[in-house]
Amino acid sequence: MHDRDQDIIVCRCEDLTLADIRALIQKGYRTLDEIRRISRCGMGPCQGRTCRALVQRELQASGINIKDQVPGVFRPPTKPVTLGSIAEGAGRRSDHA
Repeated sequence: MHDRDQDIIVCRCEDLTLADIRALIQKGYRTLDEIRRISRCGMGPCQGRTCRALVQRELQASGINIKDQVPGVFRPPTKPVTLGSIAEGAGRRSDHA
């Protein structure tokens, strides 16, 4: 690993460097989902739009054929909902029934 790898940001949302990603691959994490679960890479506001391809390239450079890589499961970001807003919504629906 080169010192400059610490300066190359792969995931801006989670502040992960190329060195971080390469270390995870060396530890045996071999899929995008595994790397995401252990590091939160791709779970920030951009939802992997920036880092997903970079991580896949690093996996490929480590010997994993890109055709064998599973694209990963991506879920939209969620936002908390108050119980009051749920109750209001439920009340409106029963008025129309």
